[in-house]
Amino acid sequence: MSDISIAQDAKMEPIASVARSRLGIDAEHLELYGNYKAKISLSYLADLPERDNAKLILVTAVTPTPAGEGKTTTTVGLGDALNHIGKNTVICLREPSLGPVFGMKGGAAGGGYAQVVPMEDINLHFTGDFNAIALANNLLAAVIDNHMHHSNELGFDPRRITWRRVLDVNDRALREVVIGLGGTINSMPRQDRFDIVVASEVMAILCLATSITDLKKRLGNIVVGYTRKQEPITARDLKVHGAMAALLKQAISPNLVQTLENNPAIIHGGPFANIAHGCNSVIATQGAMKLADYVVTEAGFGADLGAEKFINIKCRKSGLRPDVAVVVATIRALKFQGGALKGELETENLNALEKGMDNLVRHVNNVRTHFGLSCIICINRFSSDTDKEIDLIKTKMAHHGASVSVATHWADGAAGAEDLAHKVVELIESSPSDVQFLYQDTDPLWSKIEKVAVNIYGASEITANTRIRNQIKQLQGDGYGEYPVCIAKTPYSFSTDPELRIAPSGHVVNIREVRLAAGAEFIVCICGDLLTMPGLPRVPAAESIDIDKDGRITGLF
Repeated sequence: MSDISIAQDAKMEPIASVARSRLGIDAEHLELYGNYKAKISLSYLADLPERDNAKLILVTAVTPTPAGEGKTTTTVGLGDALNHIGKNTVICLREPSLGPVFGMKGGAAGGGYAQVVPMEDINLHFTGDFNAIALANNLLAAVIDNHMHHSNELGFDPRRITWRRVLDVNDRALREVVIGLGGTINSMPRQDRFDIVVASEVMAILCLATSITDLKKRLGNIVVGYTRKQEPITARDLKVHGAMAALLKQAISPNLVQTLENNPAIIHGGPFANIAHGCNSVIATQGAMKLADYVVTEAGFGADLGAEKFINIKCRKSGLRPDVAVVVATIRALKFQGGALKGELETENLNALEKGMDNLVRHVNNVRTHFGLSCIICINRFSSDTDKEIDLIKTKMAHHGASVSVATHWADGAAGAEDLAHKVVELIESSPSDVQFLYQDTDPLWSKIEKVAVNIYGASEITANTRIRNQIKQLQGDGYGEYPVCIAKTPYSFSTDPELRIAPSGHVVNIREVRLAAGAEFIVCICGDLLTMPGLPRVPAAESIDIDKDGRITGLF
């Protein structure tokens, strides 16, 4: 059966029943979106007492490939398995973006018998959070141009407006546009740009804010442009941050759904890890740790991106500290890293697998050495995987002192990840993590970027042209030097070249663009050819999605 068929056949419980029976949340603290989706009251979560012994499990992965690794599927499967062995557990995920849903990657609600449901709703409009984020972002953009049209009392330099409009669809035609054409009635003509919603600063702010008050403050701190004297202009100067916060009133509350096995799942926020910080909201994770003994969350793409930003941005800003990491890998992905062709990944190939395992080894070493996390490797097993291939991974990783669990949660649900659940609990109890940051707040911005590139990516150096170097120096001098860095690069390699597989060393990371995210409180460094507004592939996934006369959606995966 397909993922969507499995999801549509699921026997869901009313979400109010899940909330009451599994989390002790009464209906009065929920805002229902039909029978199977709800938002949890912020005030309710804020008033809950802290749990002294709640454990946080971070699920990350090897470098992603076209074969797919199943990180979200593993997060769901592990959460179900922990509940299955008697551990009170909640999973925390990001919300899917319509960009990949209609583009190339498809949905992001897990797969097989390790999914969150209602799958179609989660992958499409869900509770409208992304729409609210886009509206808040674009309200600010509209107010900027309106201000310039009527008076420009703040003295915007049209050449130095940094705020971009957003859309939650891959649309390469909107990367560079000209607005305000058609005469003076349509405002001042100028060049503008669009990003996808998940790359927006408003998304990052929503995911890092800890309350409505914090959200509003951060929105006010957004730097949207500069005067001719290069003095910053903020959303607060435009008096629009209050209206933006009002648009996000519902969106800031985390969403509650369930897994196929009727276990609670909190899904909130959705920044990509290749172009943003790649983690679900702080409010969702902190709330979950008040509601359960174990919380399983994920960070986007491979550990060089998602896990690095989870530690150096989310944990630094929130005080959260994971107790253990699970590094997800598939034999197919490792064979692809080792040079096997996409069409040959289901054929046993020990040579390619052994070469590709260097990618896994580097991720594991990074997680343990640079992030201070105890970790376990989860092999997300496919039916084509052979015993020889599995034995090779176990043997090689044993030399690195890393435990391996082979899981079949895609096919078997919780039962297929029971061994992983037991090993995770044992590792938490026997080898507690000592989380560490890769750099200090007081390190210069250039040094922070360099430490990520050299230590995590294996690069020899970072480079930038004179304009970018001067911009970084200016940000340092303007008081933003203590911010963490959010590096945007291809997710398909440790380098900035997506074709460079395995675990390259000695490569150069070039910084092409730098953006200040003063509300989110980090500096975005765009490297290589990465784009913050993706394009659709030749055959977009949207061509396969349909709905029949009974309202049943097909082709969504």
